[in-house]
Formats: sequence, C-alpha cells, structure tokens
Amino acid sequence: MGDETVAAALADPDAAALPEKVKATLRLLTKVTRARESLTAADVAPVLAAGVSRQGVIDALMVAFAFNVITRLADAFEFEVPPQASFDASAKMLLTRGYK
Repeated sequence: MGDETVAAALADPDAAALPEKVKATLRLLTKVTRARESLTAADVAPVLAAGVSRQGVIDALMVAFAFNVITRLADAFEFEVPPQASFDASAKMLLTRGYK
C-alpha cells in the first residue's frame, strides 16, 4: 500500500480505493477507538458480511486494543515521538522480518 492510499484511507476510508473488507474493518475499529458506547454483534455483522473471518475480526480488535492502550499511555507520560525516518526504518524491518 502506498503513501497516497494510506493518506486517503486516513482521510476518508469509505472514499479510498480499498477492498470492502478493509473498509468494513476500519469502520469497526473507528467505533472501537472513538465511540463511547458498547460494541455489539450488529457492529461486527457488516465486517463478517464483507468476508472477514471471525478470527480476522478478533485479530483486528486485538491489534487495535494494543495500539489504543499504547497511545493512551504515551499521551499520559508525554512520550517523545521519533521522526518519520524512524517509523520508516521500523516498517521496513517488520516487512522484511515480520512480527516475531
């Protein structure tokens, strides 16, 4: 996925050139991250209908949970955010070696 696609997805996931599976998952993760209401089966149903597996939904929610906790802790403790070059280097390493 290129930088333009990522920028478009962040700006408006529904208008971005993304597979429906990704759009549906992003809608769910947006609710989990921003809404102050409970998640229900009705929230998950469109993601499953778009073709995401039950395990895929669980995985996406677990990753979102981890990043939400990290972000809140980083904000609370005023972590320093490194420059973009650091993120790019980390992404390259993860794409090469994967998560282990």
